[in-house]
Amino acid sequence: MLMIHIKKYYEGITNEEIGTERYASLEISPVHIHKDKKAHKDALLTLGDEIVTHIHGKPVPVVNYSSETATQTVAAEH
Repeated sequence: MLMIHIKKYYEGITNEEIGTERYASLEISPVHIHKDKKAHKDALLTLGDEIVTHIHGKPVPVVNYSSETATQTVAAEH
């Protein structure tokens, strides 16, 4: 169920739909408690792969960091 929430969250903040045709073709969801563990594992890995593949296909946003905008000092242990 967590992967479904991750997919919906990503779609909500980006307004992009993640194609999950392979996951849908398995015809299994987290609420199908009568399915065996292997079927759920395969579905989970398939959904995860489709989400990651979609995200990897997008350009990486550029994040500019300036020490002037930092609000706290980071302590490092030696």
